[in-house]
Amino acid sequence: MLITLGVIAVLAVVIVLIYNRLVALRQTCRQAWGDIDVQLKQRHDLVPNLVETVKGFAKHEKETLENVTKARQMAVDAKSIEEMAGAENMLTGALRRLFAVSEAYPDLKANQNFLALQHELADLENKIAAARRFFNNAVAEFNTAIEQFPAVLLASPFGFKAKQFFEVAAADRAAVEAAPNVKF
Repeated sequence: MLITLGVIAVLAVVIVLIYNRLVALRQTCRQAWGDIDVQLKQRHDLVPNLVETVKGFAKHEKETLENVTKARQMAVDAKSIEEMAGAENMLTGALRRLFAVSEAYPDLKANQNFLALQHELADLENKIAAARRFFNNAVAEFNTAIEQFPAVLLASPFGFKAKQFFEVAAADRAAVEAAPNVKF
């Protein structure tokens, strides 16, 4: 009887430890996603200022500016991680085209406001990349933990489901990595 109680107690402790570890990993994923969300919101707030600055110099670049604005709105409206990743990749591509267009305007390239916004955006892009790496590491650790034995026996019944990585889809990767096509 004492041995049975001991085995039950050990099993209960193991179950509690596994459950608590999974909860902690899930919270790390949520925190990492929150970090990405903050950086993306800052990026979204910066884009209209950048567009307005370029408008004054590049009046006939309407299509490029509209594409940046549309991509920003899609990124703001995205709900899931997959939607957000795709929209953010579109926004990155649109911003790259915008900066390529800015190369044709020496006055714009020399404008202090534009340079400050460009520098701030570059800084945000680095922070977003770091936050993405942290998030993807947290997701990898969480997904690994819920698939390992004996946690796999508890994960599903307790509602722990695999999380999606925040990554560039193969279709979007080509668009993001392609050099912008600038015509005058």
